[in-house]
Amino acid sequence: MTEQRVSILDGNTFVVSDERGDIDPSPTYPTGLFAFDTRFLSRWVLTVDGTRLHPLSVDDLQYFESRFFLVPGEPTHYVDAKVSVIRQRTIGGSFDEWLTVLNHNPTPVEVTVRMEIGSDFADLFEIKDVRRKSGTSTATVEPGRLRLAYERETFRRESIVTSTTPADIDPHGMTFTVRIDSHDKWETHLHVETVLAGANGRDIRISLHRPVSRGRAQMRAELDDWLSRAPTLTCDWEPLAETYQRSLVDLAALRYSPLAAVTLMPTAGLPWFMTMFGRDSIITCLQTLPFTPELAAPTLLTLANNQGVTLDDFRDREPGKILHELRYGESAAFEELPHSPYFGAADTTPLFLILLDEYERWTGDTQLVVKLEPEARAAVDWINTYADLMGTGYIWYERRNRLTGLENQCWKDSWDSISYADGRLPSFPRATCELQGYAYDAKMRAARLAREVWQDPRYADRLEREAADLKMRFNRDFWVADGEYYALALDAEGRQVDALSSNIGHLLWSGIVTESRAAKVAEHLTGPRLFSGWGVRTLAAGTGRYNPVGYHVGTVWPFDNSIIAWGLRRYGFRREAGEIAEAVIDAARYFRGRLPEAFAGYDRALTKYPVQYPTACCPQAWSTGTPMLLMRILLGLEPHEDHLVLEPAMPAAIGRIELLNIPGRWGLIDVFGRGRLDMGQQQRVH
Repeated sequence: MTEQRVSILDGNTFVVSDERGDIDPSPTYPTGLFAFDTRFLSRWVLTVDGTRLHPLSVDDLQYFESRFFLVPGEPTHYVDAKVSVIRQRTIGGSFDEWLTVLNHNPTPVEVTVRMEIGSDFADLFEIKDVRRKSGTSTATVEPGRLRLAYERETFRRESIVTSTTPADIDPHGMTFTVRIDSHDKWETHLHVETVLAGANGRDIRISLHRPVSRGRAQMRAELDDWLSRAPTLTCDWEPLAETYQRSLVDLAALRYSPLAAVTLMPTAGLPWFMTMFGRDSIITCLQTLPFTPELAAPTLLTLANNQGVTLDDFRDREPGKILHELRYGESAAFEELPHSPYFGAADTTPLFLILLDEYERWTGDTQLVVKLEPEARAAVDWINTYADLMGTGYIWYERRNRLTGLENQCWKDSWDSISYADGRLPSFPRATCELQGYAYDAKMRAARLAREVWQDPRYADRLEREAADLKMRFNRDFWVADGEYYALALDAEGRQVDALSSNIGHLLWSGIVTESRAAKVAEHLTGPRLFSGWGVRTLAAGTGRYNPVGYHVGTVWPFDNSIIAWGLRRYGFRREAGEIAEAVIDAARYFRGRLPEAFAGYDRALTKYPVQYPTACCPQAWSTGTPMLLMRILLGLEPHEDHLVLEPAMPAAIGRIELLNIPGRWGLIDVFGRGRLDMGQQQRVH
């Protein structure tokens, strides 16, 4: 079986196949038809006269549509192929595939077309962990259709397969015996409907749910409308133009609607995280505010509606806390995993406050800020109480759920991501540095909202005092004097976890770094230990756990670099911010404009192109948002009251950027910039 994968997706639903269009369970990557964390098709294999097909080419028509051109036989027989096959498929709630068999002979032919069909109804987490299922699977032949079903108590999932052409249907698929005249064709349309029913944990109940199918014309119209509402980019630098267009399309594909909701918010990424993720959704909205601000309000409202109210050790839930992840699969339904929803993230709560403020600054939507005042105050209370496990005024984390909860509850959430410089792992609880920066920024932003929108100056004064005190203590406790950088974390004894990491760039973004130390931080971020030439590594070369292909211990993450560049720009390091932006966008051209979740941290001198991390999500929401944030940084776009401030500072290689119809509280505005790294006066655009 070929290793190349072809994906189509539409928010809640996606298909991953090989380059023939076949779906066959893979031990290394989840292939299948998926919806709401369940695999509805695990086998979808086409044969002609009992022979598997070979690909000639694949057309990636749209994110929701693809087309495969195939022939029977071995590659050496292509020149003699008398029959060819076209598979065209679309996903839009349901899954549709149009099969066309063409006869290139001067005489009629008879062929047997067979589609092998099956489903294991695996939960995504079962695919990762290879666990046995506890329910009962059935395959029932009904008049004109094949019904595959899985049932465990009240939890039920079904796949219903029909064809527009009569078929011999058996429990394992459909067979078509067809005669095709000379130079003629045979066609059929296969339709797969997914059905969800039953309980999904104690917190959420799902009634019978049948996703609404949307045709190709409707989905194309939706995409055209989405693209027409985004700012128009004209630029001299082809990699930027390519990745911007690719990102807009991928962001459209990653829009997600939770069950029983009509709002759209970003999912985290294909294939593992096509669901609501607090951290990823928030950061994606922050990145894309100047381009697609309509994603932010639904994200804020959905997260606020699911904010923690009670204590729940199993779900790591606490009053005021913003969720990490919500799943609808079997493992969540029967509390084998805590994702219904799961709250094991220490950064989503301050990030929620940051997005709320940034959204109002861009859009002027004070109504939403007023509506979410109780949730915002509860988020501040969580920072000051439950997050401060050690009573030191910092955000700490330690999982309540000792069996299945995440050990690391920061954005670098893999097990070995937080370490001392020599590679040792600290004990728990841990207080990573960027969490303190987020807390500082969240309090400063909440103070602005309290003073200007909630009309509570006393509360604003209190938050500003708390933020100032946090900044003072942080710069005392986290600064590694002999290395002149900020420690990755504090351990349970309050000692510095002294690894040099990309997290220090997030500190610049938050504003918690003192002015006197900012230059040294910038020097580290663009120095050879952290900067690979393609971007900033998650962990510095030379540290004990550094690995250029380690998930959080040496790879380059595009989203991470966008936040770092934003922080450098905030402190006036425009040249350094431009250097990172140019490197990351240049890397995108080696991925056909689509930035993956992560790529290897090899030095650019060693590789002619960036090396993708082997199991990276692609597309991934905050990688998709990266080019947009980098454009904002290069152009120096900042809202100021009802104006948009423009201060371009771009590397010369980028040339000219023209961005038209930027939406915001000012209406629509056009901006222009040229790559000269000019240090001139800022401009206010009216």
